[in-house]
Order: sequence, then C-alpha cells, then structure tokens
Amino acid sequence: MSDLTLFLGGDVMTGRGVDAILPAPGPPELRERAVHDARDYVDLARTANGPIPCPAPPAWPWGEALALLDELGPDVRVVNLETAVTARGAHAPAKAIHYRMHPGNLACLTVARLDACALANNHVLDFGPLGLTDTLDALSGAGIATAGAGRDAASAGGPARVPLGQGRDLLVWSVAAPSAGVLPSWAATASAPGVAYLPEISVASADALAGRITAVAGPGDRVLVSVHWGTNWGYDVPPGHVDFAHRLIDAGVDVVHGHSSHHPRPVEVYRDRLVLYGCGDLIDDYEGIGGRQEYRPRLRLLWLPTLDATTGALRRLRAAPVRMRRMRLERAAPDEARWLAELLGGFGPPFAPGFTVTLDGLLALRRH
Repeated sequence: MSDLTLFLGGDVMTGRGVDAILPAPGPPELRERAVHDARDYVDLARTANGPIPCPAPPAWPWGEALALLDELGPDVRVVNLETAVTARGAHAPAKAIHYRMHPGNLACLTVARLDACALANNHVLDFGPLGLTDTLDALSGAGIATAGAGRDAASAGGPARVPLGQGRDLLVWSVAAPSAGVLPSWAATASAPGVAYLPEISVASADALAGRITAVAGPGDRVLVSVHWGTNWGYDVPPGHVDFAHRLIDAGVDVVHGHSSHHPRPVEVYRDRLVLYGCGDLIDDYEGIGGRQEYRPRLRLLWLPTLDATTGALRRLRAAPVRMRRMRLERAAPDEARWLAELLGGFGPPFAPGFTVTLDGLLALRRH
C-alpha cells in the first residue's frame, strides 16, 4: 500500500430523533427544557422538508453518503460517535441534553462499515458509567474499534488499532477538552470508567499525549489524534489549538481530527500533515431547529485525506459535500459545494490556501 485514504467524519449523533425513526427505538422521553419527546424532533424535520419513513431502515440516516463512500473507496473509516449505545443507565444529572441509541439499532453504525469510533466527547456518558460500558460492549461486539473512553484510565487513554497490512496499523487516539462541554468528573481514573480528558489544551498537554503515543506507536504505524474541542459555533481557531496541533505533529502525529463545532472550521497543512480544526456535524436530528442559518448547518462534509502510507505526509485532501434533508444525507447541490469551497478557502494564513470544486462535485484542496 503506497497510499492510505481515510474517511473522517465529524459528530455522528444517532440518538434522540434519529433513534426514534429506526426499527428498535428506545424510550422517547427527554429531559430537555423545551422538548420532552424525541419524536418532536422528527416532526420538526418533517415540517421543514417532507415525509420521513418510520420505521426507517438502518441505512436511512446515511442516505447517499454510503454509495459515495463505496465509490470513493477509503481504506479506513473513522467518526466521532456522540451518542451512548444503551437501553440502560440514568440520565446524567449535570446535563441538559442526553443522547442515546438503543442497541437494537446498532446496524445504523455497522451499515457504514466504520473501522473506529472516537468516544472522548460530551455525550458518551449521558447515561452514566452503565451506559458507557454498554456502548463499549456494543461496538466491540460489532467489530468497531474504540478510543477515548474505557473502563479505566488505561483503556480510555490507549489507541484504537486498525490493521493496514504488513504488520502496520493506523493508531487512533481520542481526547476531549472542557471547551467542548466535557465535564471534569467524566475523566476516567485507575478504577472508574470515563473518557480520556484533557484539563486544558496546551503545549504541556500535547507533550504528555505525545509521550504516550511514542511509547506505543511502531515505526511503520500511522497515527491519528481525534480531539473534541471548542465551541459549537464560530470560525475562530484559538491560538492554543494551533499550538497543540503543531506540537503533536512535531512529535510524529500524522493527522489531527478535530470536532465539536456544528459546521466546518478551518483546515491547515502543517509540515505536510493535515489538521482539521472542526469537521462539522455529520448525522443528527437538528434539521428542523431554526437559527444560525448563516453557517448553513444542514451542509456536511465527508473528509477524505490521502496520506503517503509510508511517511504519513498528506498527498491530497478531498471532501464530499452532502446535506441533511428528511433526516438523511444526500448529495449537496453545485451552489452549496461552491459555498463550502469558498468558505474553507477564505480564512487566510496559516489555513488552507483554497479549495476547488472538481467535475465530480468534490472539494479538493489546492496545495500551492
């Protein structure tokens, strides 16, 4: 293998309204201030864009993205799973929003042939340690590797391993920061389950993580660090996030896979390595919620970096533009693809110099 193409997705939220349309929905009751039934989110989407089958097949939320991925043929598929997979556990008392998908709907994830899920985020413990252990068991049973959450600090802080052949692996680390709403009490300990929690995004925390990576990664392995950080809205990238990403790459990390924002944030290529500061949402039930339309939140991207499999250097970056409609991903329109290209290319140094829209409707990074 000389090239290694990844599919990187942002937040995949298959709970609440998404779970409600799938074949084995869990209890619809919510503990939110304004909405008390998950099916209300389905009604909002129906009102906005038209009918949604119920029950819908497990592949429904992925829609046209599945055929796109098959056509583009990534070697490894990684997303941030922002949902507990459980029918048990108590609502986390410190949270206003809780996401869970019933384990009977696990086919909604397996249908996308995911290799690994990053779990260090602000929703994986929405139903407590019991919900987390159910999530770990469900994903393990489905053959999906996990990183960023575990039964103790050692397992939460270790990598997911995705075999690449010839004795090499893609190692995926997942960490979460308080700026993304992750509670300090969710940090895994030596004797309690939780997430790989970073109290701060700093050069010191990057160096500590890099030390753990260096102790594990072999000379032929490729390394990806998935980071849940930052606010939900806005395009600003804090200087500390840039310093953190650069420090990891200086230490040998090949890709920094950032997420938490509901829309894409800037992209950087640093020392021929890729930094996605915010992938944006991918699957959720936010379609009928008003506000923030200046960000065009219904638009999503399937990120497709191709690396040199031997060195980890970025050879090219493509992204497939899609949109959420009727709680299902579909190909974005040409004008929507152009808007995304202009957005991502307009942030100025040190971020990506520009994107073009290719004849097949993909976004492609201009390197020079």
